[in-house]
Amino acid sequence: MATIILDAGHGGWHNGAVYEGRLEKDDTLALTLAVGRILEDNGINVLYTRTNDSYRSPMERADTANETNADYFVSIHRNASPTAGQYSGVETLVYNKSGEAGRLAEAINRNLEGVGFINQGVRENTNLVVLNRTRMPAVLVEAGFINTPADNYLFDARFQEIAQAIADGILTAVV
Repeated sequence: MATIILDAGHGGWHNGAVYEGRLEKDDTLALTLAVGRILEDNGINVLYTRTNDSYRSPMERADTANETNADYFVSIHRNASPTAGQYSGVETLVYNKSGEAGRLAEAINRNLEGVGFINQGVRENTNLVVLNRTRMPAVLVEAGFINTPADNYLFDARFQEIAQAIADGILTAVV
Protein backbone atom coordinates (compact mmCIF):
# COMPACT_ATOMS: atom_id res chain seq x y z
CA MET A 1 0.00 0.00 0.00
CA ALA A 2 1.26 3.46 -0.91
CA THR A 3 2.02 6.05 1.73
CA ILE A 4 1.32 9.70 1.00
CA ILE A 5 2.43 12.54 3.24
CA LEU A 6 0.16 15.56 2.98
CA ASP A 7 1.48 18.96 3.94
CA ALA A 8 -0.95 21.78 4.77
CA GLY A 9 1.03 24.91 3.95
CA HIS A 10 1.90 27.48 6.62
CA GLY A 11 0.22 27.31 10.06
CA GLY A 12 0.57 28.77 13.54
CA TRP A 13 2.09 32.24 13.45
CA HIS A 14 2.74 31.93 9.70
CA ASN A 15 -0.54 32.82 7.99
CA GLY A 16 0.71 32.55 4.42
CA ALA A 17 -1.19 34.81 2.04
CA VAL A 18 -3.99 36.91 3.51
CA TYR A 19 -6.88 38.53 1.66
CA GLU A 20 -9.82 40.35 3.22
CA GLY A 21 -9.41 38.38 6.46
CA ARG A 22 -9.04 35.03 4.70
CA LEU A 23 -5.89 33.14 5.77
CA GLU A 24 -4.07 30.73 3.52
CA LYS A 25 -3.13 28.56 6.51
CA ASP A 26 -6.83 27.89 7.25
CA ASP A 27 -7.76 27.04 3.65
CA THR A 28 -4.78 24.73 3.26
CA LEU A 29 -5.48 22.82 6.47
CA ALA A 30 -9.15 22.28 5.62
CA LEU A 31 -8.33 21.13 2.08
CA THR A 32 -5.46 18.90 3.18
CA LEU A 33 -7.61 17.11 5.74
CA ALA A 34 -10.41 16.65 3.18
CA VAL A 35 -7.98 15.18 0.63
CA GLY A 36 -6.56 12.90 3.32
CA ARG A 37 -10.00 11.52 4.21
CA ILE A 38 -10.68 10.67 0.57
CA LEU A 39 -7.31 8.95 0.17
CA GLU A 40 -7.81 6.96 3.38
CA ASP A 41 -11.26 5.88 2.16
CA ASN A 42 -9.48 4.55 -0.93
CA GLY A 43 -7.01 2.45 1.06
CA ILE A 44 -4.06 4.83 0.98
CA ASN A 45 -1.88 5.23 4.06
CA VAL A 46 -1.91 8.98 4.77
CA LEU A 47 0.45 10.90 7.03
CA TYR A 48 0.39 14.64 7.71
CA THR A 49 2.97 17.29 8.50
CA ARG A 50 0.28 19.08 10.55
CA THR A 51 -3.34 18.44 11.50
CA ASN A 52 -3.91 21.61 13.52
CA ASP A 53 -2.98 25.28 13.48
CA SER A 54 0.70 24.80 14.26
CA TYR A 55 3.86 25.96 12.51
CA ARG A 56 6.59 23.67 11.26
CA SER A 57 9.50 24.96 9.21
CA PRO A 58 9.89 23.77 5.62
CA MET A 59 12.96 21.77 6.68
CA GLU A 60 10.99 20.08 9.48
CA ARG A 61 8.33 19.17 6.91
CA ALA A 62 10.88 17.69 4.52
CA ASP A 63 12.63 15.83 7.35
CA THR A 64 9.32 14.37 8.53
CA ALA A 65 8.56 13.18 5.01
CA ASN A 66 11.99 11.58 4.65
CA GLU A 67 11.76 9.85 8.03
CA THR A 68 8.44 8.26 7.11
CA ASN A 69 9.72 6.82 3.82
CA ALA A 70 6.51 8.04 2.18
CA ASP A 71 6.04 7.30 -1.51
CA TYR A 72 4.86 10.83 -2.39
CA PHE A 73 4.84 14.27 -0.75
CA VAL A 74 1.97 16.66 -1.58
CA SER A 75 2.04 20.19 -0.18
CA ILE A 76 -1.17 22.20 -0.51
CA HIS A 77 -1.16 26.00 -0.73
CA ARG A 78 -3.13 28.93 -2.13
CA ASN A 79 -1.42 31.32 -4.52
CA ALA A 80 -1.38 35.13 -4.32
CA SER A 81 -0.58 37.80 -6.89
CA PRO A 82 0.88 41.28 -6.35
CA THR A 83 -2.49 42.86 -7.22
CA ALA A 84 -5.84 41.41 -6.15
CA GLY A 85 -7.63 39.73 -9.05
CA GLN A 86 -4.55 39.90 -11.28
CA TYR A 87 -4.32 36.13 -11.86
CA SER A 88 -6.61 33.15 -11.55
CA GLY A 89 -6.17 29.40 -11.55
CA VAL A 90 -4.21 26.47 -10.29
CA GLU A 91 -0.47 25.94 -10.62
CA THR A 92 1.64 23.08 -9.32
CA LEU A 93 5.33 23.36 -8.55
CA VAL A 94 7.86 20.52 -8.82
CA TYR A 95 11.61 20.24 -8.57
CA ASN A 96 11.80 18.49 -11.95
CA LYS A 97 8.94 18.17 -14.45
CA SER A 98 10.31 15.11 -16.22
CA GLY A 99 9.83 12.51 -13.47
CA GLU A 100 7.06 11.06 -11.34
CA ALA A 101 6.45 14.40 -9.63
CA GLY A 102 5.79 16.01 -13.01
CA ARG A 103 3.26 13.31 -13.93
CA LEU A 104 1.56 13.66 -10.54
CA ALA A 105 1.41 17.46 -10.90
CA GLU A 106 -0.07 17.21 -14.40
CA ALA A 107 -2.75 14.79 -13.16
CA ILE A 108 -3.70 17.05 -10.26
CA ASN A 109 -3.84 20.16 -12.47
CA ARG A 110 -5.94 18.37 -15.11
CA ASN A 111 -8.43 17.30 -12.45
CA LEU A 112 -8.60 20.77 -10.91
CA GLU A 113 -9.15 22.25 -14.36
CA GLY A 114 -12.14 19.90 -14.64
CA VAL A 115 -13.59 21.46 -11.48
CA GLY A 116 -13.39 24.92 -13.04
CA PHE A 117 -9.93 26.34 -12.33
CA ILE A 118 -7.81 27.83 -15.08
CA ASN A 119 -4.82 25.49 -15.50
CA GLN A 120 -1.72 27.68 -15.14
CA GLY A 121 0.47 24.59 -15.66
CA VAL A 122 3.29 22.84 -13.89
CA ARG A 123 6.39 24.86 -13.12
CA GLU A 124 9.82 23.80 -11.91
CA ASN A 125 11.09 25.45 -8.74
CA THR A 126 14.40 24.22 -7.39
CA ASN A 127 14.50 26.69 -4.47
CA LEU A 128 11.72 25.30 -2.27
CA VAL A 129 12.92 23.10 0.60
CA VAL A 130 9.83 20.86 0.46
CA LEU A 131 10.68 20.10 -3.18
CA ASN A 132 14.49 19.97 -3.10
CA ARG A 133 15.03 18.23 0.26
CA THR A 134 12.41 15.48 0.05
CA ARG A 135 13.66 12.11 -1.16
CA MET A 136 10.38 11.10 -2.80
CA PRO A 137 8.42 12.67 -5.67
CA ALA A 138 7.08 15.96 -4.29
CA VAL A 139 4.60 18.51 -5.56
CA LEU A 140 3.34 21.83 -4.23
CA VAL A 141 -0.23 22.52 -5.36
CA GLU A 142 -1.35 26.16 -5.52
CA ALA A 143 -5.15 25.68 -5.33
CA GLY A 144 -6.28 28.99 -6.78
CA PHE A 145 -5.38 32.57 -5.92
CA ILE A 146 -6.51 33.62 -2.46
CA ASN A 147 -6.64 37.26 -3.57
CA THR A 148 -8.86 36.57 -6.59
CA PRO A 149 -12.55 36.60 -5.64
CA ALA A 150 -13.54 34.20 -8.44
CA ASP A 151 -11.02 31.60 -7.21
CA ASN A 152 -12.27 31.98 -3.63
CA TYR A 153 -15.86 31.55 -4.79
CA LEU A 154 -14.86 28.35 -6.63
CA PHE A 155 -12.82 27.15 -3.64
CA ASP A 156 -15.81 27.57 -1.33
CA ALA A 157 -18.62 26.49 -3.67
CA ARG A 158 -16.87 23.37 -4.97
CA PHE A 159 -14.65 22.56 -2.00
CA GLN A 160 -15.43 18.83 -1.87
CA GLU A 161 -14.98 18.49 -5.64
CA ILE A 162 -11.60 20.23 -5.36
CA ALA A 163 -10.53 17.81 -2.62
CA GLN A 164 -11.73 14.91 -4.77
CA ALA A 165 -9.84 16.25 -7.81
CA ILE A 166 -6.56 16.43 -5.89
CA ALA A 167 -7.15 12.98 -4.37
CA ASP A 168 -7.96 11.53 -7.79
CA GLY A 169 -4.75 12.97 -9.20
CA ILE A 170 -2.80 11.33 -6.39
CA LEU A 171 -4.64 8.04 -6.82
CA THR A 172 -3.80 8.06 -10.53
CA ALA A 173 -0.13 8.23 -9.62
CA VAL A 174 -0.09 5.61 -6.87
CA VAL A 175 -2.50 2.93 -8.11
